Amino acid sequence: MRFINPKTDYAFKKIFGSAESKNILISFLNALVYDGHSTIEDLEIISPNLPPQLEGLKDTYLDVRARLNDGTLVIIEMQVLNVQSFGKRVLFNAAKTYAFQLQRGQGYRYLKPVIALTLTDFEMFPGQNQLISRFVYREKFEGWHYPENEMELIFVELPKFTKELNELETLTDKWIYFMKFARSLNSIPDNMEDIAELHQAFEIANQAGLTLEELEELDRREMFIYDQQGAIALGVEQGLEQGREQGREQGREQAKREVARNLLGQLNDEAIAQVTGLSPEVIAALRQEMPNN
Repeated sequence: MRFINPKTDYAFKKIFGSAESKNILISFLNALVYDGHSTIEDLEIISPNLPPQLEGLKDTYLDVRARLNDGTLVIIEMQVLNVQSFGKRVLFNAAKTYAFQLQRGQGYRYLKPVIALTLTDFEMFPGQNQLISRFVYREKFEGWHYPENEMELIFVELPKFTKELNELETLTDKWIYFMKFARSLNSIPDNMEDIAELHQAFEIANQAGLTLEELEELDRREMFIYDQQGAIALGVEQGLEQGREQGREQGREQAKREVARNLLGQLNDEAIAQVTGLSPEVIAALRQEMPNN
């Protein structure tokens, strides 16, 4: 057996956000949000897109979005590339999900809590040791909770998970191991076989059950990620080399601009800005410098 990489957006949505994924998602959220306790009894997987309700606001495209049986909304993102202002994007998506629940004329009492679960393939909080971090509203000096504490941000940093296969004990361990290592496995591990939802996730991730078109799409997504990681690493390395002569910060900026120029023919301005960390205005200026403009 060969498994697709659940860290790519296409595969993540297929495993956790498709019509047959309801029980998988319940198990996954119980593991990562509720410490393995069977808290969620039922949920509804709903459209991951949040179109703007006011002209001029940004569209929001999430990986998976669900409504729990108590009305709580959960938004889930898997992020591979560490792009500029990603933390702000998480806040924006959570706040937008919370605010846009209300229809015209509805009172605030109809608002339900929002949980934003984010898995990262990089260290979101360098220097902090915890694998799963949770953020809620608290009083700054004494730490007590805000009375209407209805928004929680949860981060799972995959690089901080270091357990080997034979060390997995909890449901949380096993789901995180699946996310981090499924791509490198060639069979379903024995210590995961008895968990029906994990077994089903492996079955969905099995390449043998995918169409040729799906496999090609997955290959394109995965290759894009590798290309961007490589381009950023190379660009930063070249920039640092220049930075030894021109100054480190100036060199980093030049490296980012060089990466951006290489991507102008492949991506739109917003995507390039996310990958390189440059502002959309800088990207637009670089595009104007292209010979055909």
